[in-house]
Amino acid sequence: MTTISTAVRSARRSRKLTQRDLAARAGLSQSRVALAERGHEDPRFGTASRLLSSAGYRLYAAPTTRDDVATIAAAIGDALEQDQLQLAFRYFVQLNDNLVAERGLLRGVLAVATPELTGSRTWDAAIAALVAYRLNEQRVPLPEWVAEPERRLARARPLVVDEADPVPTRADAPPEFLDHGVLVWADSLESV
Repeated sequence: MTTISTAVRSARRSRKLTQRDLAARAGLSQSRVALAERGHEDPRFGTASRLLSSAGYRLYAAPTTRDDVATIAAAIGDALEQDQLQLAFRYFVQLNDNLVAERGLLRGVLAVATPELTGSRTWDAAIAALVAYRLNEQRVPLPEWVAEPERRLARARPLVVDEADPVPTRADAPPEFLDHGVLVWADSLESV
């Protein structure tokens, strides 16, 4: 489940707005936006809805308890910032499992909110590729953010978790990953 802080921050950044810009659009102070984004206090429903609509989004509820792409992408970014590649990969596998566990449009709902960039183009491309891979399985329309240029690599690179791991070939990766320039083993995306 997305927290309000993640949703507001992701919505604002996806529209390339500053906190001050969003505050002006919502008729609130910049400090109120900062508080909402930091999660120090949960804004009231009306405030959260106002902030999201000011960024061009709507607040919605979905019948799931699984974390969405935006939430897990933020966790991956935090793990990468701490140079914890194994933890980042565990979050990535959890995202895969969350998407697989849902069917149809509910799978798509998990990918609606634009995730923040992680600080690694390879990981950002891998997240977009994973969403494309799992949504295509159910013939669910892809969210626009999946095709953003900053979520694709110009040339194929492996998603490195451990330097000792063998590098997959192009034949080993699902087409959506190749389309995003990321080499991953297809079998690493299958549940055990």
